[in-house]
Amino acid sequence: MATTTTETPHWTIGTAGDTATFTRVRPAPAGPRVWSGRGLAMPEEDLPAFGKALGEIMKLPVYWTAKARAADRAAGEQDVWSAPRHDPGDGFVHIAGPCHLPEEEPGAAFTLSLVHVRGLRVRIAAYLRDREW
Repeated sequence: MATTTTETPHWTIGTAGDTATFTRVRPAPAGPRVWSGRGLAMPEEDLPAFGKALGEIMKLPVYWTAKARAADRAAGEQDVWSAPRHDPGDGFVHIAGPCHLPEEEPGAAFTLSLVHVRGLRVRIAAYLRDREW
């Protein structure tokens, strides 16, 4: 299985098969939290860089190959992700959806199916637009 690694200033993204693995370049005191198969949360200030990282994945041929292979043509739509919700108590933005990690581990890597990258990017872009950064 061929692998591709893409780096942005904040994220290293590895792709293998139909999966993308996201790892922060530098560990953050409050890194992403992931609940396997249920969703993720990350500090609000990390969202712009994460949204850009998702866009970088969509430029790769492996993303488009995964989309073409998907049995469900609607798999990449935003409806698999909830609208982002900011929790003022912890400063994290929570998004329910299909990301994976064995257990909650702040700062750890997490994976997404490549077909779900676009939907998450759409949700994050809409959230950022509404927050008026």
